[in-house]
Amino acid sequence: MAKASPVPGKTLLTSQDHTLILIDHQSQMAFAVRSIDIGSLRTNTALVAKAAQGFGVPTIVTTVAEKSFSGPLFPEITDIFAGPVYDRTSMNAWEDAQVTDRVNEIGKSRLVFAGLWTGVCIVGPVLSALDQGFETYVITDACGDVSDEAHERAVARMIQAGARPMTSLQYMLELQRDWARGETYALTTGIAREHAGGYGIGIQYAKTMFSAQEGGH
Repeated sequence: MAKASPVPGKTLLTSQDHTLILIDHQSQMAFAVRSIDIGSLRTNTALVAKAAQGFGVPTIVTTVAEKSFSGPLFPEITDIFAGPVYDRTSMNAWEDAQVTDRVNEIGKSRLVFAGLWTGVCIVGPVLSALDQGFETYVITDACGDVSDEAHERAVARMIQAGARPMTSLQYMLELQRDWARGETYALTTGIAREHAGGYGIGIQYAKTMFSAQEGGH
């Protein structure tokens, strides 16, 4: 018989156990996206980037044909990460040795992906990483594709192969996990107030009107 104990599930992410890989959040790639509003996509991407940076998650940023076609990265990424950006020609980032060498250098067996487009530049590395024994997660609302159909079929395909889907807010709150973690409390609620829509407005309202805080912290 199973016995309950106050221990988190093994598939829950922590800030120390994974690498975040942000792929092709570029202007030209965004122009054709129809599966999500571009404003929402940028907001969700900013939330993920700020959370990863704040929690100290090692992050790989990659572009495709930045100079010749796809254009600059979202400022929500470049404003947060000052490190190298790996530009490539392959649609599948996993087929570029710069990216896989960096994955190996960081040394995490769990990888979290987000980027454009879901059905091409996310499916490719996710399926490739799974095939090589990595655990993969996909932040689906920080991804987008040319149609709802394209995005949904890509997500379904990755789930069938073993990837775990999640959202941008879910990603950040999973890293925080406990409101008693005072060292990242202000970080998490601050990012939420700015980027988490109605939830963020609710935090602002409660704090302003009642001096209330999540979890009674």
